[in-house]
Amino acid sequence: MKINEMTKINIQKKKILIRLDLNVPMQNNKITSYARIQASLPTIKLALKNKSKIMILSHLGRPTENKFQKKYSLFPIFKYLQTKIKNTNIYFAKNLNDKIKINYGEIIIFENVRFNIGEKENDIKLSKKYASLCDIFVMDAFGTSHRMEASTYGVGMFAKISCAGPLLISEIKSLQKSIKKPQRPLITILGGSKISTKFNILKKLAKISDTTIVGGGIANTFLAIKNNIGKSIYEKDFIKLAKKLIKKYNILIPIDSRTLNICNTKKIYSMKNSNLISDNEEIMDIGDKSIIKIIKIIKKARTIIWNGPVGVFESKKFRLGTEKISYAIANNKNAFSLAGGGDTLAVIEMFNIKKKISYISTGGGAFLEFIEGKKLPSLQMLKKKYIQN
Repeated sequence: MKINEMTKINIQKKKILIRLDLNVPMQNNKITSYARIQASLPTIKLALKNKSKIMILSHLGRPTENKFQKKYSLFPIFKYLQTKIKNTNIYFAKNLNDKIKINYGEIIIFENVRFNIGEKENDIKLSKKYASLCDIFVMDAFGTSHRMEASTYGVGMFAKISCAGPLLISEIKSLQKSIKKPQRPLITILGGSKISTKFNILKKLAKISDTTIVGGGIANTFLAIKNNIGKSIYEKDFIKLAKKLIKKYNILIPIDSRTLNICNTKKIYSMKNSNLISDNEEIMDIGDKSIIKIIKIIKKARTIIWNGPVGVFESKKFRLGTEKISYAIANNKNAFSLAGGGDTLAVIEMFNIKKKISYISTGGGAFLEFIEGKKLPSLQMLKKKYIQN
């Protein structure tokens, strides 16, 4: 892929506008996961090393356009960055018209781009305004590279020079390593509640994987082909398509499950074979037999692609399946493991296995769309800008 790279162009004493993915989980205006911020720090420090004037853009959540909402403000992230980047002046701008002058070697962080009119619609006027701020635009937000928005696409088309940041380059190379020439066996672990949102990626991964392991609501849809699954989450409209996939590819579904009897006031928890689920039960996690079977497969794997938990991991009673699988992936020293998606990042932090995963993608939707083979708008923009230059 021919695109300009931040590490290969002259950024010395330039005005640099960097689009980062600082869309971190928040609770009561406090950051609950620092993974995406930590992943962005090397890019910021590279620009500082080159004594650039650094301007940072990012979104947070899904606020209403042109309306300030405190819970979506980037101010807590700005305060955190002040503690992580020492001996550097860092400023916060409430909007694009905030006239804060910065010197070379200083940083300004702009408020949530999704407060700006026209951001999500890739408005030309807003895109040009972003571009007018800089000499060089750096796209380093892989997690939003599948969105055609003013701060991810439009600005890059109007900036004098547009390039990819080191995090974006790292993401692309790691994803390509997993799907183009993977070491075998290649296994995929795909969890989540809806097969509809992941059907295309499931089909793509099943095609290239030696084994595809499914969990959560996705697994329930496969189980519903032949079994009663009680009150469990599943998608009836996708049963026929799931049936075709399981006939064609090696897809492993749970052979036993942990369930909750939703009609019992005492909340009775059970573990039983997946073909013995009663009408009043809901599948909440995979069972012990399934865990043992999956761990054996993981131990033999040489490439692992992991997206999503296999049960309701937020509850202590139903996180064992996800926990055991997570540790099995982390402890396989012979495999290249690639993990991505918001819930997957949360799981990795919960079980403190970050250092044992070969590569952790900051992207959710972008991660899935790239593997699926879709063209990501931001990457297409960078290709066009490379040709123009």
